[in-house]
Amino acid sequence: MLRVAVIGSGPAGVYAAGALTEHDDVLVDVIERLPCPFGLVRYGVAPDHPKIASISLALAKILQHPAVRFLGNVEVGAQITLEDLHRHYDAVLFASGASIDRRLAIPGEDLPGSFSATDFVAWYAGHPDAPVNRFTLDARTAAVVGAGNVALDVARMLAKSADELRSTDVPDHVLRALRASRAEDIYVLARRGPAQAKFTTKELRELGELANADVLVDPAELELDDASREKVAHDPVVRRNLDVLRAWAARPPTGRPRRIHVRFFLRPVEVLGDVHVTALRLERTRLDPGGNATGTGEMCTLDAQMVLRSVGYRGLPVADLPFDVQAGVVPNAAGRVLRGGVPVPGEYVAGWIKRGPTGVIGSNKRDARETVTSLLADASALPPAPVRDPDALVHLLAGRGVSVVTWQGWCAIELAEADPWWTRGRDRVKIADRGSLLSAAVAADSTTEQVTRR
Repeated sequence: MLRVAVIGSGPAGVYAAGALTEHDDVLVDVIERLPCPFGLVRYGVAPDHPKIASISLALAKILQHPAVRFLGNVEVGAQITLEDLHRHYDAVLFASGASIDRRLAIPGEDLPGSFSATDFVAWYAGHPDAPVNRFTLDARTAAVVGAGNVALDVARMLAKSADELRSTDVPDHVLRALRASRAEDIYVLARRGPAQAKFTTKELRELGELANADVLVDPAELELDDASREKVAHDPVVRRNLDVLRAWAARPPTGRPRRIHVRFFLRPVEVLGDVHVTALRLERTRLDPGGNATGTGEMCTLDAQMVLRSVGYRGLPVADLPFDVQAGVVPNAAGRVLRGGVPVPGEYVAGWIKRGPTGVIGSNKRDARETVTSLLADASALPPAPVRDPDALVHLLAGRGVSVVTWQGWCAIELAEADPWWTRGRDRVKIADRGSLLSAAVAADSTTEQVTRR
């Protein structure tokens, strides 16, 4: 019986577990740092996108497979080491994602009022690591730097009213902040043109459907160079996006309480302010022959009291694994971890920590399957784990004072989030506090015996 530890319960980790369960002689433990499973499906999807969040139902089926065990609230590198894992498992597969944002690397970026979109998303999604008072939303003008779907999510959440989001599972502290929000103008700023933006059309159209905000676009910024016209001709997504933007540019504002300004060919060069953000200094750009943004020297200043950068994610080093700092990934060949260019027996990676933060949720299924194919091809040559008792790691964690959350514990958390006493008239409300999450799981996970695999 091959025993595999999968580190991380986001899509990449769970899809890897699913691929492993297609083989009868494999047992999988999915080890998660947080009390709750599903990674960015739970903590990275906007609350007004329940259809995307429903992917968790498909992931849940995998985690409920008889050959899979969920062990939440266990942090590798803090509560258990890679050495511990190698003693208890024949193979270890890391699917820990890319957990921090990229920076703009401009002066003033660390001023109060300047944030990463990653922090904002974690806050409104109820991530237990996000302080509940992280955002007060007292800025009248916010600038969102980025031209991808996360930037659109952030702008949409800033533009929506608390009443519009009350039917979602957004935490109560987020609703309170939205109810007190002073936002009037939200700018989405792209360094390049509309043909180079990474928006999907569905996400883009949603901005125009907001009851609380007008969308404003400068028609002059939709002018295309020859290369961009060629891209529009051959890429249907870009063509549809441009149609949406042109329709907005031709539409007069209707006087809604908030305005979303979608701007192109502007790049931030400095965040201005003394003790707090007061403005964003921008440089007008143009496209060079390679399609990259290059500065023109023409400057302008946007008065703004809040700046949110949404220019991508990057990976963090994984405890005791090699790491390529520049690429932000663990060096690997088809998922096999490389040390000094040589594959390490029994160590694998999948997802963003393997390939970088690219692709959509579904991309992780193909990626995970490639890694599992490598792992299974190596299986007969892997040195067996010294400890063969499948429950030994659970007892080890209990001895270290770790409160492991099992699948039953997660189900108890789900019930607590739908409890009328907690929701107060709403269908479901996320529990954001780690202590409260663990308390909700206690009844189901009151004894170590309920964690063990018999």
